Amino acid sequence: MIPVLSKSSVNMRDPKRVEQILTSMRNAGPSTLQVISDFDMTLTRFAYNGKRCPTSHNILDNSKLISEDCKAKLKNLLDTYYPIEIDSTRSVEEKLPLMVEWWTKAHELLVQQKIIKDHLALVVRESEAMLRDGYQQFFDHLHQLSVPLLIFSAGIGDVLEEVIRQAGVFHPNVKVFSNYMDFDESGVLQAFKGELIHIYNKREGALLNTEHFKELQSRCNVLLLGDSLGDLNMADGVMDLQNILKIGYLNDKVDERRQSYLNSYDIILEKDETMDVPNAILRYITGQ
Repeated sequence: MIPVLSKSSVNMRDPKRVEQILTSMRNAGPSTLQVISDFDMTLTRFAYNGKRCPTSHNILDNSKLISEDCKAKLKNLLDTYYPIEIDSTRSVEEKLPLMVEWWTKAHELLVQQKIIKDHLALVVRESEAMLRDGYQQFFDHLHQLSVPLLIFSAGIGDVLEEVIRQAGVFHPNVKVFSNYMDFDESGVLQAFKGELIHIYNKREGALLNTEHFKELQSRCNVLLLGDSLGDLNMADGVMDLQNILKIGYLNDKVDERRQSYLNSYDIILEKDETMDVPNAILRYITGQ
């Protein structure tokens, strides 16, 4: 087994099964692999020095592009809906309409702010967003081996792309499915494009993009990274799936959510702010 899997932050329901999947993926080689990942609090840090790091929505919410009145309203939405999102006693069916309500209201508030496209890069630069430790190796390794990295995010695509770009790792093998802003001809935000992607409909997002998965038909092995139970369906559009290894970052309310994560993910990483485990697994699978 890979030494890093004995780290204290690593928890597995069935280590033997994990070993079988890893062996099978390693035997098949990197040309059969694709990585499907969430963005906020999966590829980015949850906290740094005890302070919460911003999500792609927070980067905007906390910026000078947003009026104080709008910030207060967005904070109010967060305080109302985030506890529902992470409430392990509620079913997904119960949460679903409430998550749609939250995202829709938040997007409407952002549109009212008449955000200018050219200001986004500066806002990201001034924010405290951070990719997890070891991100460079993760992105670069996938790029060197031409392994596709598909990012499904309920965040804001324009913002998260800028985070990856400023970190110097927006390689050609990276493809993002997210909520994108629609700017008018003078570069002012007027709406959000297409279907709303929220935390519990990534499966629909995955299935809508079957055309994209078709190009990846020979890539029947999936490494999936997420931080919520809604992320587990991101690979549903993958054709001829052979093996999938699901790694879940358990960032918050660890004790009360541990069991539901262990039941769903193959490997869970508790309060682990690094890419150490995904990196070690990639090195193992790709024979390096």
